[in-house]
Amino acid sequence: MEKKVSDSRTEQTHILMYGDLNGYKRLFGGRLVEWIDVVAGVVARRHCEMNITTVAIDNLHFKAPAYGNELLVLLGQMTHVGRTSMEVRVDTFVEHLNGKRDLVNRAYLVMVALGDDEKPTEVPRLIAETDEEKLEMKNAEKRIAIRKAQAAMEDAL
Repeated sequence: MEKKVSDSRTEQTHILMYGDLNGYKRLFGGRLVEWIDVVAGVVARRHCEMNITTVAIDNLHFKAPAYGNELLVLLGQMTHVGRTSMEVRVDTFVEHLNGKRDLVNRAYLVMVALGDDEKPTEVPRLIAETDEEKLEMKNAEKRIAIRKAQAAMEDAL
């Protein structure tokens, strides 16, 4: 079975409230990580139609702050699939009143599909239709190689 990137795309929005902010009245990073994980989980579940678990969060780069009362938009999409694992990109934007969006964060997460026995199970192949999706898939292969090299170094310690 195969699925397109567009089949599982997900968008989540938040108006930043007092409880989402740190002492400097900026978005608390931990809150954003929670939202990113939820969005990635929804993307992965939509793709594989199974329960999933988060294996890794990497390339989490905070590019700009977000402040109270701003509108935050999280966009998630599948970037690569392996046999049982999936890579999901989640971009976070501040959306201004005029509709202009500024990138706040980009994160890549690795999710694994779980069967009824809660063991990793195969996922549908991914079809990249646009040039951007194809480039993202190619770049995902480089990120996978980096993750494998890092894991080998950690195992050697």
